Order: sequence, then structure tokens, then C-alpha cells
Amino acid sequence: MTAAPEILGIIAGNRSLPLELAREARRAGVKRLVAVAAEGETEPALAGLVDDIVWLRVGQLSKMIAAFSDRGVKHCVMVGQIAPKNLFELRPDLRTMGVLLRLKEKNAHTIFGAVAEELKKDGVELIEATPWLKPLMPGFGFAIGPKLSREQEEDVAYGLRIAQEVSRLEIGQIVVVKRGTVLAVEAFEGTDKCLARGGELAGKEGGAVAVKVAKDSHDMRFDIPCIGPKTLETCANSGVAVLAFEAGRSLLLEQQACERLARKNKIAVLTTG
Repeated sequence: MTAAPEILGIIAGNRSLPLELAREARRAGVKRLVAVAAEGETEPALAGLVDDIVWLRVGQLSKMIAAFSDRGVKHCVMVGQIAPKNLFELRPDLRTMGVLLRLKEKNAHTIFGAVAEELKKDGVELIEATPWLKPLMPGFGFAIGPKLSREQEEDVAYGLRIAQEVSRLEIGQIVVVKRGTVLAVEAFEGTDKCLARGGELAGKEGGAVAVKVAKDSHDMRFDIPCIGPKTLETCANSGVAVLAFEAGRSLLLEQQACERLARKNKIAVLTTG
């Protein structure tokens, strides 16, 4: 795709990212937005930001593709998470069952990659949302909250190396460390539960350092590393003192709210890489 489409489809997961994408796409001149939204996951407020919205259950692939193709959508983006438990509690339609049966490995990249192939069969191309989300991706030098101590700087560097390796192995995107020790590694449970577990293992005094990354071959069409107010609330409740993420490759949602939470809870939030 060389130019922004006039009609853009949105495969919308939970939290605020689908809403942010809709606003940014409008600012960039996209004329019509068509969203498919997951029941029990997607924020209902998205309906007020798009021209058309179709609600469905996770696993209704045929309905999702038809929602786009019937409305003339040729390009779509995938933004927002789906709760991990829903990937195993879904009630797949026949097309979804066929996709899952063909996959030897079932992780975010293989599943969503297969979804992209199914969309393409019906004339809908899954593209990166990053052209519209660049304003939400802080670059090098971004920092809010307290200044790091030397020990914390060393833990960020160490955590970055570990997180990059864990991500390369397609296990997860975030690790929690303290004083050169790995406390928690994200796997199927997701970022928030990993932060909570790592923070608990840091002890009563807290001080854990979390680092979130994207792997080198990360497919930015889906699963863009993302941080928002709920992430910082989890850090505050779990005793995580530092949250670092990759410059230019991670989204920071609701930045003003994140800044308030960082100052209030004395959490250092910064880019690295």
C-alpha cells in the first residue's frame, strides 16, 4: 500500500488503543472507518468514533471477514489485545477451526498471521497501524518520573538483554528483574500478571525493574508492544519502580494520564534500546 486508504477496517481488541487509532486515522484523513469489535472485550465508546461497527464473538472469523468485504473494505488494521483466556474459551466457526487445525504452533504470531492470510483470500489486506500511531510512539530520550539510580540503570540494561532473548523465542515481551536477578518472564498470562508476579517476588521493599520489547522480526501488523495507565497502575500496586520500553517500537497510550500516575507513584518510565 503506497497511500492511505479512504476506507479503513479496524479489528478492535480491548482497552483504549482502538479508540486512539480511530482518532488518529480521522486526523490523517481516512474518510470511512469500519470496526469489528469483540463482545466483552472492545470498549463500547468505539462505536461513536467509527462509521460502522459489527459486534462478534472471538472466533467468528467468517463473520469478521464478511463485515469488511460486504462494506468494501480493502485494508484493515488489528489493534488492542484480546484477553489470553478468550483464545482458549472461544467458540470457533468452521473457518476458524480450519485455520487452527492447520497450525502446528499456536501463538499470537502464527494465529494472527493465519487470520491475515484468510483476510487476503477475500480481498482484504491486513496492514500495519503504525503510520497512524507514530505520534504515540516515544523516541530515544523519553523519560517521566524519578531519575534512575546506577543500580536501576544496570537492571534496565540487563533486563533489555533478557527480554530481547525471551521475545526472540516467542515466549513473551516483558521481563521483571531486580539487582541482576530475573524475577518474572511474561508467557501466556500477559503483561499485567507478569508485572504483578515480578513485583511480589521483589519483596516488601519493592524496587523491581520491568523491561518491555518487540522482537527483531516483530510483525507490527498485530501485537504492537503497548503501555498505558492500567500498566502503570499495575506497577504501582505491585512495587515495580521502573518501566522501560523500546524507543520508536512501543506505544504509550494516554500519555498525560501516564505522567500523572508516574509522578504520583514515583515510577520511572523511560525508553531504551
